[in-house]
Amino acid sequence: MIHIENLHKRFGKNQVLSGVDLNIENGGIYAILGPNGSGKTTLIKSILGMVIPNQGNISVLGQNAVNSWRYRQQIDYLPQIANFPSNIRVKELVRMIKDLRQKDSNEKKLIALFKLEPFLNKKLGTLSGGTKQKVNLVLTFMFDSPLMILDEPTTGLDPASLIQLKKLIQEEKANGKTLLITTHIMQFVEEVADEVIYLLEGQIFFKGTIDDLKKKTGQADVEHAIAAIATETRDA
Repeated sequence: MIHIENLHKRFGKNQVLSGVDLNIENGGIYAILGPNGSGKTTLIKSILGMVIPNQGNISVLGQNAVNSWRYRQQIDYLPQIANFPSNIRVKELVRMIKDLRQKDSNEKKLIALFKLEPFLNKKLGTLSGGTKQKVNLVLTFMFDSPLMILDEPTTGLDPASLIQLKKLIQEEKANGKTLLITTHIMQFVEEVADEVIYLLEGQIFFKGTIDDLKKKTGQADVEHAIAAIATETRDA
């Protein structure tokens, strides 16, 4: 699915990724964790082909991510901040994305799931942050792609919508999809993730199951386990 070898990326003098090696096989939910500035966003954008590495190889869905673009048609991506045009209506945005992707979609089910019917005729600039995030989720989940990348998907969601998001993620996993998720909510990680990938200063310091993470750190939950790894790597 995703194979990364010796990935390096710098912006000016700032070295963001330093020799990242990562293999992610088909199926499952992977939480990419790390403090701000650890390289998470750069890693994701490298996988998406939005950032060109200075060194290293990236293969996604059997294609070279540096020299190809067609593989992106098989990825559904939820950005952390969705900068929607403020002057168009929700239903117009949904129709526009459908026209661009030219794929079968299930937006009606998702609109009902997140109770967005009253907002379909409203302009995006008038929506609250939480409602915009629900629109963002509809646009991401309405297509059927083997790889999903969700950058901070819980942002702004009310408890009921968060429950629906967790169900959606588990349904996609049951359908054999691979999901990469970044989040700062450790309880969310503990509830949905199969494996954790922890980045710090552009390097992977841990990759494994949640049980492995707890055993390695001697902690009872993900939040304390991640804090223990952060302390260990900082003091090393």
